[in-house]
Amino acid sequence: MNSGSRFKKIPKRVRLIGIFGGLGALIIAIFLIWKISTGSGNSQTTAATYIVRRGPLTISVTETGAIKARNTFDIKSEVEGQSTIISIVDEGIYISPEDVNDGKVLVELDSSKITEQLSQQEITYAGAKAGYTEAKEGYDIQIKQNESDIKAGQMKIRFGLMDFQKYLGETVAAKLIGNPEEHSDPTNEIASLCEAMELGGQALQKLRELQSYIDLAEERLKRAEDKLDWTQKLHSKEYVARTELEADKLEVKRLGIELEQARTSLELFRQYEFPKEAEKLLSDYQEAKRELQRTEAKARSKAAQAKAKLDSNEAQYKLQKERLEKLQKQLDACVIRASRPGMIVYGSSGDFWASRNRPIEEGGSVYERQKIISIPDMSEMAVDVKIHEAWVDKIEPNLSTRITVDAFPDKTFTGEVVKVAPLADPQAFWLDTGLKVYTTEVSIEGTDYSLKPGMSAKVEIIIEELSDVISVPVQAVANRDGSKVCYVLDSKDLKPCEVKTGVFNDSFIEIKQGLRENQNVLLAPPRYIEGQAGEKDKRGPLSHNSTEVGRTGPQ
Repeated sequence: MNSGSRFKKIPKRVRLIGIFGGLGALIIAIFLIWKISTGSGNSQTTAATYIVRRGPLTISVTETGAIKARNTFDIKSEVEGQSTIISIVDEGIYISPEDVNDGKVLVELDSSKITEQLSQQEITYAGAKAGYTEAKEGYDIQIKQNESDIKAGQMKIRFGLMDFQKYLGETVAAKLIGNPEEHSDPTNEIASLCEAMELGGQALQKLRELQSYIDLAEERLKRAEDKLDWTQKLHSKEYVARTELEADKLEVKRLGIELEQARTSLELFRQYEFPKEAEKLLSDYQEAKRELQRTEAKARSKAAQAKAKLDSNEAQYKLQKERLEKLQKQLDACVIRASRPGMIVYGSSGDFWASRNRPIEEGGSVYERQKIISIPDMSEMAVDVKIHEAWVDKIEPNLSTRITVDAFPDKTFTGEVVKVAPLADPQAFWLDTGLKVYTTEVSIEGTDYSLKPGMSAKVEIIIEELSDVISVPVQAVANRDGSKVCYVLDSKDLKPCEVKTGVFNDSFIEIKQGLRENQNVLLAPPRYIEGQAGEKDKRGPLSHNSTEVGRTGPQ
């Protein structure tokens, strides 16, 4: 038998009663829902409320962050370019003071290329050093040679002057040397000095010698002539032979010739030998002076050339020496030893990008100035938290804090704000979350070696502590037409009360005016329809909506 046949057996009256009964139940259900939504019935007695109290109110902001050491000693690669890690100590081990004293090796970088460069540089440095030594010795030799040449030139001048003075005498020599530009015709002027009364020296001696020859020749000639006169008289009386007379005549003639020769020698000396010798000695003296000037100029030129060569070789030597020292430092930097005690933390730890792309490990590569190891100072720890921009203007250094570490939930630490970043965290911009936060460092008082860098912690920054104020939960305050109101529930009715608010935290807000102690306020204000007032804004208690919460600053 099918269902249609069974349905036909039910009486028609019964079927009508069932249909109307279902419609009635549906109408009653719709009515009840409408009554509840309009706030009628006994909804006032079933809505969640809060009794207004007076007491202390702590204004604080709570954020989570990561623990870090306030002071960290970073070990970075000092090797130029890229280097390969040959060996590295395990992360997390503790370096003791004994390890520091023993010079424990923390990291060893590949030094094969630097060793090869160092060997080649030592050869280059040795050549540069030899060139510098040679140039330095050459410069010293040139300076001494210049001194010798100049001294020889000065001596030649002095000796030339002495020869000139020796020949003419100091007075005449000084007259000629004193103002050489006044002597337009030195040859004639020098020749005239032969008759000068001031003449001295070898010239005067020679002049006197020639004059004495003349005087002696004249005397001998006079005597020969007198003798010839007597011989002629005696020959006329035939007292002497003719041969004797001829001999006396010959003697007079000879002495006459000697006298003429003496006079000619004197004249030749005056006209030619004296001026020639005097002018030669003067020229030698003046040439010695000019030669000294040339010697001094050559000395300066040679000294400058030697100095330039010395400077060039010295610069090359210093350059090669610096390169050698730099390579030696690079080689020493390939072995990093412990310099202070503490826990070893790899430079890539805590950096997601670095740990995936350039992790610190054996066989990995590091670049110059890249952090390889950090050694945190565990005696002073801190927490880095991100403060939302809505609160950052209220956070300032020295504010007290309460800190809870996730690893030790039953233990509370104290501390204070150390510093607030002046600019928003750039990572938030990079992630493009639209959230602007400011990194804030909070110190942890005391020393607790159970705290480790990277641990999660919750930090409550206490902005202000009020001792005696009226406060209500923040969700009890709603915005209505530009005003803040709380809905007070009494035995008769639910009515809105305009309030003046003050400071607030995540849970409570200060009420400066509008409420009294022991009043009962609605935790979920009624839904608000813009443009309608009075009783029409009471649509029944709803769950808390963020658009109706009066989380605003002090009024």
